Amino acid sequence: MIDDRTESASRLLARAQFECSAAALRQAPEPDRPEIAFAGRSNAGKSSVINAVTRQKSLARTSKTPGRTQLLNFFQLEDTARLVDLPGYGFAKAPESVRREWHRMIEAYLQYRDALVGLVIIMDSRRPLTETDVQMLNWCAARPLPCIILLNKADKLSKGAAASARQGVIRAIDGAATVLSVSARTGTGIDAAKLAVVDLLLPQTV
Repeated sequence: MIDDRTESASRLLARAQFECSAAALRQAPEPDRPEIAFAGRSNAGKSSVINAVTRQKSLARTSKTPGRTQLLNFFQLEDTARLVDLPGYGFAKAPESVRREWHRMIEAYLQYRDALVGLVIIMDSRRPLTETDVQMLNWCAARPLPCIILLNKADKLSKGAAASARQGVIRAIDGAATVLSVSARTGTGIDAAKLAVVDLLLPQTV
């Protein structure tokens, strides 16, 4: 049974609507409300997780070709808060100069966006903690910002293997983030992810 706090978090996230895209931080909306950003390797299922936590099929664009998110995409939760979809990293078939620009854009957002209150890093449960994942965690620690790691595609592993992967990440990061196993495809762990996101975004509301 879904408890009241989880249902409140679900209702809030389900209000997400596309606001705008930005090719640079200067094009972003005014930093007038708290934001949670979603980041991850391009084939980790980041867009699918965003769609799952907001209970919308196509809020974030999904594609059979990973790496299509090339802008900062802002989604408003009425006038209360925002979700931000960052460009995927590490996989996109794009020129090196373009990948460097995406990298600079993500770094600038994470370092200088005043409204940012937390980061959600989406990883593939079967291949967690890539070099860039670790770099994202280091940026969070340097600011500092609270971080949630969602180990997606848990349905691709047995329950024992998924639990082992989660414990391995928890040990490796030594308390640097909350770590949850999820599956955007089956919905496993998505309710816990919703609550964790909203607890960071608006800790007094649910």
